[in-house]
Amino acid sequence: MNLRRIRSVPAFFLSLALLPAAARADDWYAWRGPSQDGRSAEKYTENVFSETPDWTYDISTRGAPVVAKGRLFLFSYKGSGALQAEALSCFDVKTGKLLWEKRLPDFLTDNSYSRYAIGSAAIDIETANVYLVSTAGEFVGMDRDGKTLWQHSLMEEIGRLSFPNGRTGSPVILGDLVIVRGITANWGGDGPARDRFYAYHKITGELVWVSTPGTQPQDSSFSSGIFALKDGAPIMYATTGCGHYVALNPLNGKPIWRYKIAKGGINASCILVDGKLMAAHDKENIDSTEIGGMECIRLPEGPLPPGTAEDPVPVLPASAEVWRQPYSAESSSPVYAEGIIFQVAATGVLSAVDPVTGAELWNMKLGPGNLHASPAYVNGMLYVPIISDVASDDGLLYAIKPGREKGEIVKRVKLKGFALGAPAISNGKLYIGTTKHLYAFTIGKGEITGTGDWFTVPKSTDTKVVALQPVPQEVRLHPGGKQSFTIQGLNAQGFPVGPVKQASWESFVPPTAKVKAHMDANFMDGVLTVAAAAKESAGAFKATSGGASGVIRGRVMPDLPLKQDLESFDIAETAPDTGDKFAYPPLPWIGARFKWEVREIDGNKALFKTLSNVFFQRAFSFIGTPEMKNYTMQADVRTEGNRRMKSEVGLINQHYLIALKGNANEIEVSSNQERLKVTAPFTIAAKTWYTLKTRVDVAADGSGVIRAKAWPKGEPEPEKWTIEVPHEVAHNHGSPGLYGFALQGMHPVYIDNISVTPNTP
Repeated sequence: MNLRRIRSVPAFFLSLALLPAAARADDWYAWRGPSQDGRSAEKYTENVFSETPDWTYDISTRGAPVVAKGRLFLFSYKGSGALQAEALSCFDVKTGKLLWEKRLPDFLTDNSYSRYAIGSAAIDIETANVYLVSTAGEFVGMDRDGKTLWQHSLMEEIGRLSFPNGRTGSPVILGDLVIVRGITANWGGDGPARDRFYAYHKITGELVWVSTPGTQPQDSSFSSGIFALKDGAPIMYATTGCGHYVALNPLNGKPIWRYKIAKGGINASCILVDGKLMAAHDKENIDSTEIGGMECIRLPEGPLPPGTAEDPVPVLPASAEVWRQPYSAESSSPVYAEGIIFQVAATGVLSAVDPVTGAELWNMKLGPGNLHASPAYVNGMLYVPIISDVASDDGLLYAIKPGREKGEIVKRVKLKGFALGAPAISNGKLYIGTTKHLYAFTIGKGEITGTGDWFTVPKSTDTKVVALQPVPQEVRLHPGGKQSFTIQGLNAQGFPVGPVKQASWESFVPPTAKVKAHMDANFMDGVLTVAAAAKESAGAFKATSGGASGVIRGRVMPDLPLKQDLESFDIAETAPDTGDKFAYPPLPWIGARFKWEVREIDGNKALFKTLSNVFFQRAFSFIGTPEMKNYTMQADVRTEGNRRMKSEVGLINQHYLIALKGNANEIEVSSNQERLKVTAPFTIAAKTWYTLKTRVDVAADGSGVIRAKAWPKGEPEPEKWTIEVPHEVAHNHGSPGLYGFALQGMHPVYIDNISVTPNTP
């Protein structure tokens, strides 16, 4: 996969560095701490907690800070209106001085009510590099001094979807892999929307594996995975947007099992205690109409039952459940300490639970509510952020001494702004962010001891290669392009056992593929090569060495000018529900499968926005590559409906959406609906074709203008633009794309005669 990165890395860095690494007492590399359940290993001579912070910094966040080697990294947001943007902010932990910031603007998301920075960065123990995913799906790897190592646009590259709650979560790091997740609708076999996990190489940014352990999701999940060892091999447990606990092998992404507990997405991260997995949620349970629950399941012993042909991932039986408590938590994750599980419910109640029996030991009301914040534990004290007063936008931070009989409130500190993220513990300090400030408090004095041992993976002695892992796992190339691969041999448990220098390559069509397609490229001397005259295409290749093999996927994306009239498509498929004839959309397009079909209309072939699944009633589909810029896009578009409800249709140009809004009779330019949205009157009749044209011009100072015009198809093009929208800090690149919104899955959208050409003066 092509990506924006600073430099290439020698191949010997590509082996997984699964070596032991111990954090210092002042390290908090990930938002859940070294034990992955909110505990710090630090010990203090004396616990202290003053209402007066050591320092504060005026900044907004809804996430959690992380700390390493004297620096604090915070997922933040600032500004207002069209200038509001997220950022990765770096501070000196002693002084609170802002050292550097990387701006990450929002675009094309559903984010509402400034629900930004709901997540956390993750720091690599070995390199101190830092990784973050923004609300818009910008996945960035940086060094501790703010130098960008590489950056992916997950929305445009793998079809990562966004949701109004804006939740992004945190990457997790294992050896040389940094793992992220999200609901994605990619291309080909990964076209159906699923909650997927993606592992990238932390140095090169290349995709290593993709995993789809669950089923069709109902909403998003931004929980983080946790690691453990089973039979000497690593395993990752996580909750998902399809309401499951899942287990997968984090070395190769292979799903191991799943267990469904809720009808909606689970946002709280799970914890592992003595072979039992637990987390809370706020969705309807699968076996009752009761909303919310904290369910504990026992991990399976021995071999798992094989999956069926329809469901290849084994499903644990209902008997896996050990106990359940009726706690409803939107995304607050539990903490395990002193033999007790501590959970904060959405109602602002802190409960203490026996992990063996599930019996509630005690509870206490701390505030009117809680959204995302999770507690942290250190040196016999539990620190719990809570919402204080919704009307005043304030928060509270409690210091509680917990026991089996009761919890004793030692201190309660008022915070300015909502406290929505978990605290970070580092070298006797507690750091917490709110929607108004970043705070640093001293909580421990005297001698500070205790080292947090982060999860490490032992070396394997099994050197037999049973599978190949070609990297990158997915690529996109333009005509004339080339891509080399490194191939790692894997043993039966997924451990890397050394590079494979010789392998044969052949075109490969998965047996389950609905479109039997091949990438218009060939391997020459182990290098994937695309001819200058290659056509837009997508497919897979299989590498084989001995009896082991591995598969990569790839796309050939055309250079500009790009034109597609769809007349070459063979309409031979039959829709099972309606009997309508159609063809699948171009295979290399991101987010197009199941959202669009090629159909006959008015004697021509055009894209038809599907109506069968309300989950897909709106479609963002990308037909180019993220680095494209300075282009003009044009297409013929058509909406349907009536005077009370008409569908919407539009084009995506350089991270801007230009849409014809049928109900409002307007042409609209937006980037995010609440940050940048400008409209102009334009009468839109149903069942009528219009030509829509747009371009983006960015000046040397970074400002820009988005221009668009529309007119009835077949009439002369108007000289003037229908709408012109200035943007002070303009998006300077982005894939061209298509937009269709079939409201309530009732009225279709059509697009035809698509062209993308370089801007002309």
